[in-house]
Amino acid sequence: MTNVQKLVEQMTLEEKAGMLSGSGFWNLKGVQRLGIPPVMITDGPHGLRKQNTAGDHLALHEAVKAVCYPAACATACSFDRDLLYGLGRALGEECQAEDVSVILGPGANIKRSPLCGRNFEYFSEDPYLASEMAAAHIQGVQSQNVGTSLKHYAMNNQETRRLTVSANADERTLREIYLASFEGAVKKGKPWTVMCSYNRVNGTYASENELLLRTILKDEWGFDGYTMTDWGACNDHVAGVLAGMDLEMPSKTTQNDQKLVAAVQSGRVPMAVVDEAVTRILTIVYRYLDNHRADAAFDLRAGHAAARRIAADCMVLLKNEDDILPLCRDEKIAFIGKYAKTPRYQGGGSSHINPSDITGAMDAVPAGADVRYAQGFDDAEDAVDPRLVAEAVALAKDCDTAVVFAGLSPASESEGFDRRHMRMPQNQIHLIEEIAKANPRTVVVLHNGSAIELPWIGKVKAVLETYLGGQAVGGAAADVLFGTVNPSGKLAETFPLRLEDNPSYLNFPGDGDAVSYREGVYVGYRYYDSVKADVRFPFGFGLSYTTFAYQNLRIDDAAFATGGPLTVSADIRNTGKRAGKEVVQLYVASRHEGIRRPVHELKGFDKVALAAGETKTVTFTLSRRDFAYFDTGIHDWYAENGRYEIQIGASSRDIRLTGTVDITDSKPLIRAFTRNSTIGDLLQVSGAQEELQPLMDALQRSFPVPEKKKPAKKEDGDDLFTKMFQEMPLRGMNSFLDKPYTEEELDAILRRIEALYRRETSV
Repeated sequence: MTNVQKLVEQMTLEEKAGMLSGSGFWNLKGVQRLGIPPVMITDGPHGLRKQNTAGDHLALHEAVKAVCYPAACATACSFDRDLLYGLGRALGEECQAEDVSVILGPGANIKRSPLCGRNFEYFSEDPYLASEMAAAHIQGVQSQNVGTSLKHYAMNNQETRRLTVSANADERTLREIYLASFEGAVKKGKPWTVMCSYNRVNGTYASENELLLRTILKDEWGFDGYTMTDWGACNDHVAGVLAGMDLEMPSKTTQNDQKLVAAVQSGRVPMAVVDEAVTRILTIVYRYLDNHRADAAFDLRAGHAAARRIAADCMVLLKNEDDILPLCRDEKIAFIGKYAKTPRYQGGGSSHINPSDITGAMDAVPAGADVRYAQGFDDAEDAVDPRLVAEAVALAKDCDTAVVFAGLSPASESEGFDRRHMRMPQNQIHLIEEIAKANPRTVVVLHNGSAIELPWIGKVKAVLETYLGGQAVGGAAADVLFGTVNPSGKLAETFPLRLEDNPSYLNFPGDGDAVSYREGVYVGYRYYDSVKADVRFPFGFGLSYTTFAYQNLRIDDAAFATGGPLTVSADIRNTGKRAGKEVVQLYVASRHEGIRRPVHELKGFDKVALAAGETKTVTFTLSRRDFAYFDTGIHDWYAENGRYEIQIGASSRDIRLTGTVDITDSKPLIRAFTRNSTIGDLLQVSGAQEELQPLMDALQRSFPVPEKKKPAKKEDGDDLFTKMFQEMPLRGMNSFLDKPYTEEELDAILRRIEALYRRETSV
């Protein structure tokens, strides 16, 4: 293996500075004198976008032919870590064949609003699901000794003013939602590189945010690869290097290299900081070079077949009234809509792949099936074409079943801009409604990268969500429609009834160069379920051609009671007549008075394949972290004492099994003990009741109450007199005493309670 440390020792300051910026659009600099070759990195995340000639980050120039796999909006719906690992492995093999050292992706940003133009590149509204999918993707790619670049770190949740906007959130929201999706991916997936976002985070550009880059990512999470900027995200290269940004991309001049050299020579930047960054970069460069297979090859046809299998396992059956699906091959079937022949299969921007092949649903009609086609609409502009509609309606009337392939047009969602609404093009809505009038057996197949409004859903029998399913999406859709594959996808995001229902609605995309995340931790189902809002489809929802029973919940808390893991298991039985896969979801809900939290949070999931009549046991292991919230007082995770409910379900709104577990041994949070401490907080300390009792007795003597008018007990048994004063600061009690305590006397009480607290929390 190459001795990186020795190479760094031999490099000049100018050569070191050069290593911290790119060479052109897709390459890192080499050092010819020392035999360090340049290496290539290129776009992903769901396919290889390698540009051999002119380079750009918006797919303006053509890339080599590659397999376009389903985008993250689709793959997250698989809830299948093995599937993501396999997809990643295939990408890694393709990178080896094309001599690419790092592929840029996956994207682990949270879907804060359905309007984010880049939602199709991101996994979920839930940080746990996003982190698990990202980690599996990363592990798959890197199993082939090719690196990934986890992106966009952090809080890149909109495209509007993305290069200048400051995404502002409190520490708890940042940690529990927007960093959590990256934390799990870093710790479990161990990406070779991490890419910063364009935006500012609480006022500081992500490219020079020391809290994010060094304190949290490198020191706290243990990230040992190199950090890089998104393309053009560098605001101040010298400040970025000081903050922990290792590589600026892209770079066509040496201007920033010279600035860094001058900063080192002036003493502003320690040489040790530069050496660390160079070491990180070269370690990853040689991790690839020392394991590169010069004879590596990739079979594009095999990749296309894999893309079809992956896409089929991601599709979500949203509606299937009267079991109209799967389609019967003996019937006359109409495939209507442009996307039946030329499917919408990927989004626009830097992830746009030059596909090696494209399969539309009409290309994949199984042998013996009588399927006829009508275009129905054109997506070049949103205008109803009466001729196309009339042709489609006539065909629908002449067939037993009509299947409309619709969704969002390529111009509707892309990197670089946000959507302005959740509506489908009006010409497609019109077509669906006209077809539903003509044929009561109408099915809709959707191609879109994010949640949309479905005003026509009550008029059709079935809906299949394919998202942006990659170059083989048509074949996968046909496999599901005709029953070759039993659908098993579950929604990785909530479908609200309308945009105004989304918790970020009033604060997206912000005002000018600032956006406030005022909804806090109440993102996606955490909000909808907490306020019991009606939604079109809940998080985790998806139908199957078979049915499943959930039975025999078991909670083993023997080790948990002493700080160890909690083991939860349940039996899942296929109660239908055909094989299928079920995504079993585990949520944790707080069932005690304490910090305000969402009604429940996803903490586990497993996808289980079952033959008809078969039963399997699924098992989950939870840690204390799974019951914790991020406390801004201690700047750490904290699991409160109290009762928690374990929920096992088929979606966030379909909980099938519940049980409880208690946490009783969490140490009280460290707080400052002052005269402004509330009586209720002080009473949380064991022994504080005895210290405060004389004061409480004096208070009651100051307010003599006739026996017959004494307040009753509350339902929980607390004395109303005590309850009323629990939120009063200690100093406030003096205002009601006939003989007030002196400040010295109050401070003495506080010191004694603090001593009790220290004794209680000492280890």
